[in-house]
Amino acid sequence: MVHQTIAIKMTNASKASSNNKAMQQLLWMTTGSRTARWALALLAACMLSIVGSLSGCSSAPTAPGTAQETGPLPPAIDRVQSRWVPVRWSDLPAFEQDALHEAWPAWLRSCERPMPAWRTLCPQLRQLAEASPAARRDWLREKLQPYRVESHQAQAEGLLTGYYEPLLEASRKPQGRFTVALHAAPAGLAPRKPWFTRQEIDTHPQAKAALRGKELVYLSDPVDAMVLHIQGSGLLRVSEPDGRVRTVRLAFAGTNEQPYKSIGRWLLDQGLTRDASWPGIKAWIARNPSRVQELLWQNPRYVFFREEPLPSTDMASAIPGPKGAQGVPLTAGRSIAVDPGSIPYGTPVWLASSGPQTSLQRLVLAQDTGTAITGAVRADYYAGSGPEAGELAGRLKQPLRLWVLWPR
Repeated sequence: MVHQTIAIKMTNASKASSNNKAMQQLLWMTTGSRTARWALALLAACMLSIVGSLSGCSSAPTAPGTAQETGPLPPAIDRVQSRWVPVRWSDLPAFEQDALHEAWPAWLRSCERPMPAWRTLCPQLRQLAEASPAARRDWLREKLQPYRVESHQAQAEGLLTGYYEPLLEASRKPQGRFTVALHAAPAGLAPRKPWFTRQEIDTHPQAKAALRGKELVYLSDPVDAMVLHIQGSGLLRVSEPDGRVRTVRLAFAGTNEQPYKSIGRWLLDQGLTRDASWPGIKAWIARNPSRVQELLWQNPRYVFFREEPLPSTDMASAIPGPKGAQGVPLTAGRSIAVDPGSIPYGTPVWLASSGPQTSLQRLVLAQDTGTAITGAVRADYYAGSGPEAGELAGRLKQPLRLWVLWPR
């Protein structure tokens, strides 16, 4: 276990006092709050000076992080979609209250595919995996500079939405109520080359022929299939032909390159609902079952999947999250999707958002992106897997502020 400490400046003491083991232990204590450790350092400085020349208490040690809070700030950084404005650590709301240990696994996963700026710091991150909260915060203040993310028009408030990984029942073969196929990519699918629309896939003989034999599994509800298409991946409890039930993950493998259009937006524009969240959409469908196909065809984009192997476990909570655009597994509550033109993948981000669904002030990692996630202050919060995560993600839409933490 490695504990990082911040060096403390103090008046020189005599050789005899420098060899006092009790004083040395007091000086290098790393438990407790930063304020308590600074106070102990001050007390130790005075005691050492008394033992030595009795003249050292006029020069107090520097509190941890003082240099970062009082020194000159670096210049702002311009990116394609945003501007990063340097700020003090004290500007980050609730920084002292976050449970940083919950974010560390997500950060270590980003270190599996680090950007050049993080290669020298990732080994230190691994050493801090078992460190105290105070040691982690001291390290962050010493090594990283916070920047407020804003648009080029100086707009620092944006939008937070949520996404999740559905957990659904499925069948390997069409049977009974399981009739809605999820497909692997057909032959001839090419990037930036539009293929058949969702409606054409359901109705056109040529599209049906191209997808014949590409069926991976079957769901019982076309709306669940649409949810899976929008979220991009899902966990499925699949009934196999031999009677076994296995949990598998279907991951994103491409699209038909048609534009994404929100079915919730269509319902609002038609005056059919005032609640375009997923719970609201499902409530409208329950009242209008004969219009389900009409609704789904409003989104011409269609997603294709591939099956990914999972560790052998019966507990969904033990299954790692789906891989995001960075290529590492997502962590529930600690991963976000961003516009990479605003924030590079693998960047630690301080997130602050308060609204009717939740209040969040925490460290997260930029590890994914999405079609609708564009602009400077824009993020999609990965809520995890299953119904509870889906309930939060389906309703999450509230103001957002972001600060990137970048190597000094």
